[in-house]
Amino acid sequence: MPNQVLTIEPQNELKFKVNFSGLFEHGCTTYMRLTNPTNDTVLFKIKTTAPKKYCVRPNSGVLAPNSKQEIAITPQPVYLDPNENHKHKFMVQSVIAPEGKTNIDQVWKEISPEQLMDYKLKCVFETPRGTNLNDSGDNAAQNDVTKKRVAVAEDAKPAAKDAVKDLIQHEDKNKDDDHPVASINLKTTNTKSENVESDLQKATLEVIHLREEESKLRHENLQLKEELLRLRQSAGGDGRVSRPHSYGPEKSTQVTIMPWVVTAICMAIIGIIIGKFFM
Repeated sequence: MPNQVLTIEPQNELKFKVNFSGLFEHGCTTYMRLTNPTNDTVLFKIKTTAPKKYCVRPNSGVLAPNSKQEIAITPQPVYLDPNENHKHKFMVQSVIAPEGKTNIDQVWKEISPEQLMDYKLKCVFETPRGTNLNDSGDNAAQNDVTKKRVAVAEDAKPAAKDAVKDLIQHEDKNKDDDHPVASINLKTTNTKSENVESDLQKATLEVIHLREEESKLRHENLQLKEELLRLRQSAGGDGRVSRPHSYGPEKSTQVTIMPWVVTAICMAIIGIIIGKFFM
């Protein structure tokens, strides 16, 4: 197998960022640069051991003599199994294009393995703290955290058992006392419901009374208007203009009473609503 003629950057490893949940960070793209320092046209392909977890653009192409190509490698938003840390790798395959060959796909089919030039890079996963998930130190730290959590859980078990036992004893005591607390709560609930019904009845009667008063006032208002109209007509027939201010007190009294009636109705309705919420 001939040596790789392409210059590849980075040379040994590709770094990817991983969050604390074990997921690749969204939009975190790593770039690889291929350079053809020769005077020959070189064909290349990018391969990986985890093709479903990376998007490589472009994953193949042609490099003219003394040209460069940047490869964008974007991890997919998938969970990263800690057991896969050392298994993700990338490989750059290249071959010098035969003269007179224009069909690239046909060249890749006809090329023999002895003519292929391979170059491998390993993947390195970094957490937000700047540590490397590939290091065994992280695994040791995770094991310590797991052990501490197990110890805390074991310490909490006796306390939880005691709490359950006390709760069972408390329920048994309530059963022996024929549920006095439940009976008290039931009486209180019945009393409150009776008070609510009584208040609703009173409020309903008050609203009915206010409506009757409002109806009477409206009837008196209509009578006053009719009387005023008759007086104006009679005054017009005699050629004299009556002075409307002589009827001012009745109108002023009506205008003064109406807001109080409306206010009383609103207060009664508000009292009903408040009673429903707090009783």
